[in-house]
Amino acid sequence: MKERTHETPGAPSGWWRHLHELWLAAVRAQDVTMLATRVYSALSEVPGAAAVVGARWAGRETSYLRRWTPDSDETVTWYPAAADWPGGAVPPPVGTPGEPPRVRRCDPGTVAPLVAPALRGTGAVTVLECLFPLGTDDTAGLWIALDRPPSEDEEQELRERLEQVADILMVSNRRILEDEVHERRQARDAFLAEASLQMDESLEVEETLRRVARLAVPAVAEGCAVHLLRPDGGLEPVATAHVAADAQAWLGEVALHDAWLAERLRQVAGQSRGRVLRGGDLSGGPFGPDAVGDGKTIRALSVSPLRARGRVLGTLTFLYHRDDTSLADLPTLADLAGRAALAIDTATLYAQRRQHVETLQRQLLPRVLPEAPGVLLSAAYEVGDPSLDVGGDFYDAVVAGDRISLFIGDVCGRGAEAAAYTALARHTLRTLLTDGMAPERTLERLNGALVEEGAARFVTALVVTLTPAAGGGWDADIAGAGHPWPLVRHADGTVEELPARGLLLGVVPGAEYAPHRVRLADGDALVLFTDGLTEARAADGTCFEDLLHDAVRGIGPVDELSARRLVTAASDFREMGDDDTAVLIAHLRGRP
Repeated sequence: MKERTHETPGAPSGWWRHLHELWLAAVRAQDVTMLATRVYSALSEVPGAAAVVGARWAGRETSYLRRWTPDSDETVTWYPAAADWPGGAVPPPVGTPGEPPRVRRCDPGTVAPLVAPALRGTGAVTVLECLFPLGTDDTAGLWIALDRPPSEDEEQELRERLEQVADILMVSNRRILEDEVHERRQARDAFLAEASLQMDESLEVEETLRRVARLAVPAVAEGCAVHLLRPDGGLEPVATAHVAADAQAWLGEVALHDAWLAERLRQVAGQSRGRVLRGGDLSGGPFGPDAVGDGKTIRALSVSPLRARGRVLGTLTFLYHRDDTSLADLPTLADLAGRAALAIDTATLYAQRRQHVETLQRQLLPRVLPEAPGVLLSAAYEVGDPSLDVGGDFYDAVVAGDRISLFIGDVCGRGAEAAAYTALARHTLRTLLTDGMAPERTLERLNGALVEEGAARFVTALVVTLTPAAGGGWDADIAGAGHPWPLVRHADGTVEELPARGLLLGVVPGAEYAPHRVRLADGDALVLFTDGLTEARAADGTCFEDLLHDAVRGIGPVDELSARRLVTAASDFREMGDDDTAVLIAHLRGRP
């Protein structure tokens, strides 16, 4: 048994030391129960103390009962589930947070039933009881049992001490609760920020839907289902996820076929706020204690509407197997659903725009290349800019009599204006070459048309006309307007650059373009391309232009996929550079 020294109420220095130490501990405590040793140490030095008892309870459920007596060196703590639990009935809740503690004097026979058994055998004659609220539906109490009736001054001193201790505990608990709220808010904000980043990383609708389902399991709940609104008004499951792999198939079936769930989703989809279902709300459905199989252990279900830009997109459903749902409050779910809906809507709009751009882009390029006697044509086009603006690269081929004309070009910039000039350039060149006009004259006419239009964008172009030579092979008449020069891969594997000098189109009125003629042999391949091919850069800054001759030399067998293989080689090389790439290759096989 520890040795005790008693202080008189008139000698407060020791008490204030205890109180100061209690304050210092209170500012660091993570739970008020961590202050028990100091509280009981301070109160045990009250003159005549036969026992000090403390308890905490929520509603009608006791958390613990703790007692100090003079014959023990430390406190003894009991919990309701223990076999030696000495406690009785729980007192009613005491006030609300912020209300002052309630102190009363009573005898052991009228003390609260919760602590009465703990005071038996202590020799208690008088008891001072202090009850105080720690939080909503969270109450604590301290009881000092005295072995003699206190004087009026002693009782007043004890009341003040109990109130002071209770005040420290209430302030400490309030600080702890505020810290917990702050931590939960930080966790929620961090989760929502990460969720936004994850969902915004993809503009593919299906991938976005999978990310929405995956990122919330198990951070928010054990299961998740995303339903989107169909044109007929029904809800279709588009993504599911469950922390248990063997429950994944079950959840997919429930999300697709269960009528009970479909009705709840339909109800929430038409509302502005979400809904949490638990207990009796789960009756009749595939979840909760009355269900069978995987759904039996689900304790709650939350459904939030997916709304973005004033439109209802669908619902976001979470399944909870555990009691801890700290991230599952309705405001957080509403925020997450809003972010998910915006990501899904953005991905959907992106997909629609991409489809529209691809349709427009196809209109700016030939649907098929013409068949030309003695020449096998191969072409490929790759979009380098993910902004979904129409690019300005174009190409085409025209067969007129025994002559085959090829052209390729690039309008500066992207977007609707670039598309308009692309269409003008392509159709002008095609019309003029179909009429048999020479390459240099077609460029001069196109330059005039662009200047007349007051074009704000310059255009580069390259035109090549192939005519069968009398002694075999082909005469190639080449005219260029600021465009990359073409390459020819000879039958023996050597690669040569063909000059094609000329001013940019749409800049200088009356510009003239001089042709250049070369003789190509059967078995040669003429390669036309835009600068997206040469300007593709590796991480170290190396340009694909440095490797272009080797790439042309190794484009593989002569077939319709030759251009695609060359574009793929540049794409695999590219780490930087976002320009579109067009390639047009003419394999000269000889006229039959």
